[in-house]
Amino acid sequence: MSSSEGAGAPRHVPVLLDRIIELLAPALAREGAVAVDCTLGLGGHSEAILQRIPTCRLVGIDRDQHALAMAGERLAPYGDRFTGVHAVYDELPDVMADLGLSTVDAVLFDLGVSSMQLDVRERGFAYAEDAPLDMRMDDSTGPTAADVLNTYSAGELTRVLREYGEEKFASRIAGAIVRRRETTPWTTSGPLVELLYDVIPAPARRTGGHPAKRTFQALRMEVNDELAVLRRAIPAAVQAVAVGGRVVVESYHSLEDRLVKQAFTAATKLDVPPELPFVPEGMEPTHRLVTRGAEQADEAEIAQNPRAASVRLRAIERVRPS
Repeated sequence: MSSSEGAGAPRHVPVLLDRIIELLAPALAREGAVAVDCTLGLGGHSEAILQRIPTCRLVGIDRDQHALAMAGERLAPYGDRFTGVHAVYDELPDVMADLGLSTVDAVLFDLGVSSMQLDVRERGFAYAEDAPLDMRMDDSTGPTAADVLNTYSAGELTRVLREYGEEKFASRIAGAIVRRRETTPWTTSGPLVELLYDVIPAPARRTGGHPAKRTFQALRMEVNDELAVLRRAIPAAVQAVAVGGRVVVESYHSLEDRLVKQAFTAATKLDVPPELPFVPEGMEPTHRLVTRGAEQADEAEIAQNPRAASVRLRAIERVRPS
């Protein structure tokens, strides 16, 4: 997720912003249409939607209370066209019920960690400097990355690093983490980065980016239960949109993109025997794919914003009621 900075800081342009507006605009053309930004962050996407599609109103969801407060200030000029909600995005059906919405017209997800979370040292998301091993997107609740490192067995840590970080040296790293905590509990990121430099062989450190990148990603995804939340959230969003409504998702990790692709495939496939010569009325798919496969950022955007390099963008539209 590439979002905007706080007041007085340079503002990042969200990844593929123009394309996202282009994909959402047809679903939000009618007066009073409702968009839900499930990953509000600092409101970069939401501001662009409210600015460029003046007929719509927008609900912004974020589990990070700091981001919610800052986005609320940024979007205050839009008055009651914007509503901010503190929730995890798989709670979309509850958020809609609380607001008296039976359907919405567009749902946007920009997955991953926001630039604000990366840039605030105390949050512990970044490996560039020594900081508390927190990594909670909602820092008011739940276990931290330090808790994971200090309590998980070597086997559990191996699974997390392998599954979420796609780390080839998962079991070697897990063993070293467990050995160190027997004498010194994990509290900050600096010693973890040092351990990763020690444990990962030199030839492997020279390729694939920073040696801490995969481990930090894996810990963040575990702490925030990101894949389980996403597994619930995408089908909920697909169900939430009215006819003509669209769901647009930006993901930055192959496991996230796979879950999105699976949910979109399930909603767009024909549920009739292949030998039938025609599709009986009412058996057509409820949704259609708007993008062909996953769209990616072009070289110009990647040069301007390196975080765009791994983005995968998918969109789906409801074409008939369930």
